[in-house]
Amino acid sequence: MDKMKLHSSMDVCNFFFFISPLTKPSFPILNIRSLKCSPQTTTTHCLAESLQHETLNILEWPSICNQVSAFTSTAMAFSAAKQALLPIGKSPDESQKLLDQTSAAFALHLPPDFSGIEDVSELVDSSVSGHLLSIREICAVKRTLRSARDLFQQLKNISIQSERYYPLLEILQNCNFLTELEQKIDFCIDCKLSIILDQASEDLEIIRLERKSNMDDLDSLLKDISTKIFQAGGIDKPLVTKRRSRMCVGIKTSHKSLLPNGIVLNVSSSGATYFMEPKDAIDLNNMEVKLSNAERAEEQAILGLLTSEIAQSGSEIKYLLERVKEVDFAIARAAHARWMSGKCPVIGSGGFKNGSLSINIEGIQHPLLLETSLKSLSGHMTSKSSNSILWCEGNGVMDQPLTFPVPIDIKVGHETRVVVISGPNTGGKTASMKTLGVASIMLKAGMYLPARNHPTIPWFDFILADIGDSQSLEQSLSTFSGHLSRICKMLEVTTKQSLILIDEIGSGTDPSEGVALSTSILEYLKDRVNLAMTTTHYADLSMLKEKDSKYENAAMEFSLQTLQPTYRILWGSTGESNALSIAKSIGFDVKVVERAETWVKRLRPDKAEKRRGLLYQSLMEEKNRLEVQANKAAHIYSNVMELYNEIKDEANDLVRREAALKAKEAQKIQKEVNTVKSQLQSIVKEFEVKVATASIDQLNALLKESESAISSIIEAQCYTEESSASEVDGSSLSVKLGNQVIVRGLGNKLATIVEPPGTDGTALVQFGKIRVRVNVSSMRAVQNSDTTPTQISQSQVKKQEQRIRGLKNLSEVKNSEAVSYGPAVQTSKNTVDLRGMRVEEASHNLNLAINTAGPGSVLFIIHGMGTGVVKEAALQILKKHPRVLKFEQESPTNYGCTAAYIK
Repeated sequence: MDKMKLHSSMDVCNFFFFISPLTKPSFPILNIRSLKCSPQTTTTHCLAESLQHETLNILEWPSICNQVSAFTSTAMAFSAAKQALLPIGKSPDESQKLLDQTSAAFALHLPPDFSGIEDVSELVDSSVSGHLLSIREICAVKRTLRSARDLFQQLKNISIQSERYYPLLEILQNCNFLTELEQKIDFCIDCKLSIILDQASEDLEIIRLERKSNMDDLDSLLKDISTKIFQAGGIDKPLVTKRRSRMCVGIKTSHKSLLPNGIVLNVSSSGATYFMEPKDAIDLNNMEVKLSNAERAEEQAILGLLTSEIAQSGSEIKYLLERVKEVDFAIARAAHARWMSGKCPVIGSGGFKNGSLSINIEGIQHPLLLETSLKSLSGHMTSKSSNSILWCEGNGVMDQPLTFPVPIDIKVGHETRVVVISGPNTGGKTASMKTLGVASIMLKAGMYLPARNHPTIPWFDFILADIGDSQSLEQSLSTFSGHLSRICKMLEVTTKQSLILIDEIGSGTDPSEGVALSTSILEYLKDRVNLAMTTTHYADLSMLKEKDSKYENAAMEFSLQTLQPTYRILWGSTGESNALSIAKSIGFDVKVVERAETWVKRLRPDKAEKRRGLLYQSLMEEKNRLEVQANKAAHIYSNVMELYNEIKDEANDLVRREAALKAKEAQKIQKEVNTVKSQLQSIVKEFEVKVATASIDQLNALLKESESAISSIIEAQCYTEESSASEVDGSSLSVKLGNQVIVRGLGNKLATIVEPPGTDGTALVQFGKIRVRVNVSSMRAVQNSDTTPTQISQSQVKKQEQRIRGLKNLSEVKNSEAVSYGPAVQTSKNTVDLRGMRVEEASHNLNLAINTAGPGSVLFIIHGMGTGVVKEAALQILKKHPRVLKFEQESPTNYGCTAAYIK
């Protein structure tokens, strides 16, 4: 066979190849694990990025990302979230775009399907580096491309319903899904069977056809030889097998001579059997080896070309994976928001008037503290398929208030630049400051916040924090020096859009020097940052507000009754450390506490501070009491307005409902009239047809049959006196829970009793959405029925009853003895033979014959004589049966037979 060339063997696949222009990713991703500054990067910018990444660790941003990772659907998004690589907006517009994507995902009824999407970035890198991809790896690329296209189609179908979902569609809008590459792989490889198809190349198809033909010849030859060996006793049964990649036959050692010039390829373990290649099979085996090698080479060539195609499209595949990951992040952020009942934050902007708030957050809770009160994430960490289940279930965090963590309010005026938080240790100062920092980062990352209403936060370019112990033995820094060194770096990079968080500013040194240094730092920051927040135990820092309106005080509330913090922030207040009260509560020696109080009195001879604390505590108690009363009044007002609106809506709807009911009843009556008219016309037509072909003897029976049918239709369509009178006298009214009554005060409308009458003679009834108390005397009972009778006037009811009675009388006259039954002629159809039967069997057959006999007919009963038992039983039945008008016993001409006249 001629040597095959790769460029000619792959012509069928080459026409699929297509490359589209690349598009740059939308959002940068912050990698907090490593940071490298390029030579072109300025030192200040590099320092700012370094401090920013350290702040993310201080504020436990990786733990927040770990929460979000539980809601991802793809392996690549899960891995990125675990590494804290969630996208963070580098500008207000980018953060707003992320928020829009989260809002669009939050509005979805169910999350889209990400199944089939794999992280094939390593496979792409491997193909680019020149490594040959296997069939399984190439099929993984094809599945990912198809699933990404299916994901885009899902988002496209959803966006058709509403424009609110367009931010999700926009992520994949300009992506190249490499449909040609997917079709090319699908054309060349069967991924279900993991095999290369014959159609992948013309040469491969020829090789496989030749190999199949050669194998058929070889197999046929060896089977014939093995059969001859078996017939000659050279083997127990024919055996064709493969040894050393060559086809051969099995033969006993003693009969080796049956295969002259054969080649021994192998020997069995017992040595009793040789596996020999017959001389005639050598050329065929050589051809099989040659064709097998050629097929393997051709398959490798096909895989090489597909690998090359993937390598050339590597950039586009990676870009597509990044966009899919961005969609997955948006869905994960929305699922995270549902999990904690989050609210969409609003990015604050300029142009505020005096007295307005730049930060307005109500009832926010730290996501990490909130995690202990919500559903466990362990199940979502291990299973990515449970996202849709959680999507439907939710958590309802804000539906029922939680005792932990305590929600806090953060309200900062537009002109405020420095907030000083004071209060006791373990009172929540640091946690509150961290909550603001985390909320600001979550806003930049497009995440919802666990708060009430719609929290408003400015967009901060840098969020820098000095929280915790900055001691460093490696750099020979004490705790104070470590804090001071970090604050010094922060002051170098701050801008007008920065947020600075400093915990226990100026602590760890002489108090007087610490106050002086802290005051100087805050004075420096107030003109250079958007907002600086610090915690302190220095009372002097809380007095800065009196001199400058850019300062604001906040205090952590402390209960003097329980001697425990409440973890609530009191804005505009100054908190006390309450160190002596806490020391007394935890069991310090009384003398020690009294000695400390003496020193406090010397430092503060006037007791203004204590009086101010008591006055403040009293005012707070009064404030809390008034808040409770205001909430109750608002709740009552809300209920009253809701009831008023319901009654107003029902009153406006009464006229329309009455007209609709009248129209419905008229339509129902007209429908019943048309039905009855149609039935009567059908009976008349049928009667006319039968009369035209009936004999004189049959006229009476036909008339009887038609009259009976008409009578039954009339009886079925009219109401009896009991059913037509649906309302009963009020004297016999039995008022029970669930009964339906007609209330005159509601315009004779139907209502349901939801509360039995009490001692005052009134009962609570419900009409639609309205519940009202009504006197029992103003009610009328309604007969319980599955169907509602048609409303007919009293004159119409009387006329209908008169017509019914007339028809009944006419039926009775026609069914009386005066009616002629015609000649009694016995035939096989009107005869029942009871002879030879037992009494029980005869009684059953007679009853059956009477019941099935037509009206106005004559039935002949042959009972014979015999012992007379069957005759006696038949006569008893004829006497008692309601359909038997009369009967005549046997006559000399009809001995042993009784004639019965059926009504």
